[in-house]
Formats: sequence, structure tokens, C-alpha cells
Amino acid sequence: MRRGSIRVRRPGRSQLSTEPLDGRIEEARVRRFLLVRHCESSGPAPDAPLTPRGLVQAEKLAEFLGDYPINRVVSSPHPKALATIEPFAACAGLAIETHGGLVERRIAPGPFDGWREVVRRSFKEPTYALPGGESASEVLKRGWAAIQSVAESGCQCPVVVSHGQLLSLVLHSLDPSFGYEAWESLSNPDVYVLEGAEVGSTFGWKRIWA
Repeated sequence: MRRGSIRVRRPGRSQLSTEPLDGRIEEARVRRFLLVRHCESSGPAPDAPLTPRGLVQAEKLAEFLGDYPINRVVSSPHPKALATIEPFAACAGLAIETHGGLVERRIAPGPFDGWREVVRRSFKEPTYALPGGESASEVLKRGWAAIQSVAESGCQCPVVVSHGQLLSLVLHSLDPSFGYEAWESLSNPDVYVLEGAEVGSTFGWKRIWA
């Protein structure tokens, strides 16, 4: 697909509903943003690139995101996250900002075969961590700090690009039923819309990638 063929809708033409996702969000002006998981990569290493299939997925994601009035792009600095959003950012004429708080969780200092069990355990024991690794609580703290800084920036519809574990922990913090099985069911890529009141209310969320 030619990048120039991607349709980018400007503010005011969004496909997002004007109604809040969460009935508890009422009085203040609603903030909405998109949370994106990266496309298929060659592995879990921080420097792993997208696979050829992942590069095709990134082009399809760009076309999908063109239906939303995105006016800011913030990404994990990992190559797989940057390559995921580069086709859209190039077509939309937006710079890609990076935020270190959006990087994937560090399970251990090096490769670890039992990492899936650590992920499973972390949904029930958020402070659990291997030596030299991060706990779910630590990842969630930095992840939410990054997301809140973007959500409170005043942009109408920013997009945030991150990784599976961080995204799952954020959604789990909003909905405890989103656990290990939901993490396993995430696709590459995946896209969620989150929204919340301008001042201090809970975010509502839903999956919009099909």
C-alpha cells in the first residue's frame, strides 16, 4: 500500500463516539486517547525489529488510525514500537515523541525461560519481581505516569504506542477481570480507546481493533 493513500481525518471528523464510555465520567470535559500495542516483532528483546509481516501490519494500522483525529504521537523508544507507528506518523505529518515510561517490562536482566509464569503470577501478586527485574507495580506506576502526562496535555486525540505487558497492566488496573488470559489474547497490533474526565476520574476503555 502506498503511504500517500492513507486517509487521515482531521479533528472534528472522528469515528469515536461523543458519549463517554464510562457512565461515571460526567461533569468535566472528556479526554480520549488511543493505546496501541506494537505489531509483530522478531522477539521479546528491546531491540527486536518488526518481522516482514509486522511491517505489513504497520501499514494496515496506519490506514486504520487515519479514521481518527489524532494530533499527537507518543511511543516507547523500542524499535518495534517506533516502526509500528512510523507509517501513520509519516502520512499524518506528525512527529513521533518518545517516553521511557512506555518501554516493556523488564522481567529479568537477561533471557528467562519461565517469563510467562512471572507474567501470570504478577496479575495476582503485583509486587512480585525476579532479582534485577521489575514488578507489575513498578511497571504500572511508570506506565500510568507516561499515559497521564499525555492525556493531560490538552491534545484532542493522542495515540500512545507501547507493549503487551504494560498495556495489559494498565487495563487490569481499570478492570481487574482483564488478567493473564486477556493478556494472552492480545493481538499484534492491538488498539484500545481510553477516556476520562479532565480532572481526576476513572478511565473507561474499549477495544477498537478488529
